[in-house]
Amino acid sequence: MTQDELKALVGRAALAHVVPGELVGVGTGSTVNHFIDALATMRDRIRGAVSSSEASSARLHAHGIQVVPAEQVERLAVYIDGADEIDGRGCMIKGGGAALTREKIVADLADRFVCIADASKRVEVLGAYPLPVEVIPMAAPQVARRFAAIGGRALLRQGVLTDNGHPLLDVHGLRIDDPPALEAEINQWPGVVTVGIFARHRASACLLGTEQGVVRLDF
Repeated sequence: MTQDELKALVGRAALAHVVPGELVGVGTGSTVNHFIDALATMRDRIRGAVSSSEASSARLHAHGIQVVPAEQVERLAVYIDGADEIDGRGCMIKGGGAALTREKIVADLADRFVCIADASKRVEVLGAYPLPVEVIPMAAPQVARRFAAIGGRALLRQGVLTDNGHPLLDVHGLRIDDPPALEAEINQWPGVVTVGIFARHRASACLLGTEQGVVRLDF
């Protein structure tokens, strides 16, 4: 199967984790797009969705699925989203689609985080994929220098602003052996809005699309 077919496979499999009669948290990205398309088949059995990006909201609306603002929600049973990398503990790098801050906000509302990904996203150690970091513009040079001091090379993502209107740095060359510790450290740097390490909000389970079918990993 192609990578896109594997994404479609896990997108459909994620429907089993949607709780009928409740709101579902919906992430952002190409794999999630397949999930949203599948979710349309049961739109009459859910209250609606809480979305992590303008792009996902538009796709949900196009399928006739009500989008409820996160500000109006106290909890979600489940949040379903993709990842750029996921390790054996359920820690992830996210933000390739520039929605990392809103993704963390919606994930924080959810009792469970179900990651959907093709098998290429499963890694032993995070860091081969450049780490996205959303920053306040005036802080970008200093944040880049801080990454240089720990062996990272931070590059401004050209022509891209988040839905919050902020720039993104993509940090190359990191080996993230302790995701919770590095996430906590970077979060303290002045001017960092969100770092794309999802360790505190790690996945509860991951549905991996493989040539043999969907493999479920629980963490």
